[in-house]
Amino acid sequence: MLTIGQLAAYAGVTVRAVRHYHQIGLLPEPERDASGYRRYGATAVVSLIKIRTLANAGVPLNRIGQMLEADASTFTAAVQRIDSQLRDEIERLETSRKQIAQLVAGDSLALPPEVISYLDRLREIGASERMVQGERDGWILVAARWPDRVREWMPGKLAQLEDPRLVRLYRVLSELIEGDTADDPRLEEAADIMAELAEQAYTSGENNPGEAEHDDLPFDLLDALADETDPRAERMRDLMRERGWSGWNRMERLG
Repeated sequence: MLTIGQLAAYAGVTVRAVRHYHQIGLLPEPERDASGYRRYGATAVVSLIKIRTLANAGVPLNRIGQMLEADASTFTAAVQRIDSQLRDEIERLETSRKQIAQLVAGDSLALPPEVISYLDRLREIGASERMVQGERDGWILVAARWPDRVREWMPGKLAQLEDPRLVRLYRVLSELIEGDTADDPRLEEAADIMAELAEQAYTSGENNPGEAEHDDLPFDLLDALADETDPRAERMRDLMRERGWSGWNRMERLG
């Protein structure tokens, strides 16, 4: 989907850095397409943002790969060891030490506290951990594009979770993610709920947070991330189109 230049620009790094991450095995290098160019998907964008965040926090490149693959306890222990080593470098690395301390909780990687609170609320209403992880990666993509706007959107997102229909939607999607049935009837239920919520938002005049930016790329990446995570994502988009909506990230009425 993205060229190496577009990937680097979106994640806020240089093309040279991306090539270096390829060289040392930190970021997988995609195959070339029919035109001879390498194309990167949403998963690569998420991975690169995580790598950039850890590198900016002072984590040595030779440790980043292990930390990204580590479980929560191992990740926390690694962060604490690095923090201890940084103590002696005082003022020059003080900013890095604060960033490292924030990485103890895996969700906080590349995301502001307001989004972390939202993810915690998803857990409270019954969303599965895999569902929360998918939301987290999606918000990493959004926050990278609109870092100043994300905080403004969170109160509204939290308020929406008071709607029992949305709570039911997250629980249904969590059940779907944990299963692997291609034609699970809960896909229809999820699409019905999303269409009902979309109709309500359309009727009330509520706007999608990204519409003012006239920027399709983040929404294209969110769709790509869903496709790369679950092969049933395209089926869900088909179901939404059957109900008169373009999808679920930037829902626009069809026809």
